[in-house]
Parts: sequence; structure tokens; C-alpha cells
Amino acid sequence: MTSTSAAWFLRREVEARGGQLGVAESLLWQGAVYGLWLPVCLLVWQMLNRFGAGARTMSVMTLAGLVIVPLQALAATGLDTAFGAGTSSEIFERTIGRAPVAILLYTAICAVGMAAAHRSRAVAARTYAKALEGALALARQAATEADAPAERLMVMIGNRRAPVLLEDVEWFAAAGNYVVVHWADREGLIREPLKSLEARLDERVFARSHRSTVVNLARVRDTQSLSDGSWRLTMTSGAELIASRTYRDAVMARLGRQGAGDS
Repeated sequence: MTSTSAAWFLRREVEARGGQLGVAESLLWQGAVYGLWLPVCLLVWQMLNRFGAGARTMSVMTLAGLVIVPLQALAATGLDTAFGAGTSSEIFERTIGRAPVAILLYTAICAVGMAAAHRSRAVAARTYAKALEGALALARQAATEADAPAERLMVMIGNRRAPVLLEDVEWFAAAGNYVVVHWADREGLIREPLKSLEARLDERVFARSHRSTVVNLARVRDTQSLSDGSWRLTMTSGAELIASRTYRDAVMARLGRQGAGDS
């Protein structure tokens, strides 16, 4: 409808200059003018895919617009001239005249792209949340249905060693060649690298949430999605941990498929 309306208006302009322009030619003309924006749409979508739908993308789009808008106005003016709606001496004037329309169209494309990207991210977040809840439920089930005797870890607390039930541990944190054990608002040390300890843990229950953290999924009370794609995990004690996007995806690759299917 926009192209048809613009074609009718510009046919009148050509006729006012004493020229003639058929309906098919006028539609082809305006189709070509608006067709120039198709590569811009693809470029905006590529920027959104590359940088996400945040402030960084807005900055990149703004800088790109400083080049795209003048080029689009100039290209449209060239088509005007080719179809008899202007002369070569009027290129600068007509380019300036087309600039507001180019700004409006570019802004609309960016706004629609941002809205679509936010919606896509929201849908993905909801899907992931369902899968994560399923995975956490499986972890709690695995922790309660374990047939083996309760395993205890000998943890150094100050100058003494004390046994701690593995199921009570909320998370492990790497500290060089040691592991810091966190449970019930307390902490202690194990003299063992985190990677070595992780290899002995039940992967249905324990998973890395960060490069230096292994979390007990059965002890996760609540989850919250963050703007950068990571997740905040609230443990039963109230402690909060961050599951980075890299390890979040790794956890879901191992647990999420089954969790998502059960949701």
C-alpha cells in the first residue's frame, strides 16, 4: 500500500513536469525504492544476532545509520532521476529532502528488529526455564532415591577435620589445589583439585555452574534469568550463585533435554 500510494503521488509529480509515467513504471519505481531497504533489514538482523538486543547493538545501529541513511537517500534520489522525477542538478536538494523519510524507515526497521529479538529471547528464556525446572526436579529425585549409603566428606574446619554429608553440600568452589565446601552457611576445605572431586560426583546431582564452581542442583531453591543470558541460582540457604551462559548450556545439554521433555 505504501508503494502504491507513493507511486500515485510521484506520477503526479512527473506529469507536473510535463512527462509521462505509466502505472506499471511507477509501481516498478517505488518497488525499487523500497526494495533498497531489504539489504538493510538483513544487516540489522545480522547486527542483532551478533551483538544481541542490548545497548551495544543500539550504539552499533546508530553508527551504521550515519552511513546507511545518506546512502539510502542518495540511491532513492538516483531512482527518482532515472524515472524522470528530477534532474542531475537537483540531486543534492532531493537527497536532503528524502533524508527524513530514510531516517524514519531506518528507525522503524531497527525498532521492529529489536522488538522481534526481545520476543525471541523471551520465548527462549521461558523454554529454558521449563527445561531447567525439569532438570532440577530430576536432580532432587536422584538425590533422594540414591541407594548407596550416605557419603561423607572429611572437611578441614580450622585446625580440625569434620565429616560433612555430601547431600548437605550446596556448592564447591575451586581455590588452587583446594576445594572450598559450602554447606548450611558454613564452609571448609578439602585438599583436592575441583576437577578431581567433580569426577567422583553424581552428574545427575552436581554440575558446574561456573569455571570454578560446582553446584548441587538438588539444593537450588529458585532461578532467575539475567540480561546477559546467565542465570542467578538461589540456594536453600539463601546464597546466590551465577550460572554463566557457557556452563548453563552445558548443564542443559546433559540434563535439560530430559527435563524439557517432562515439562
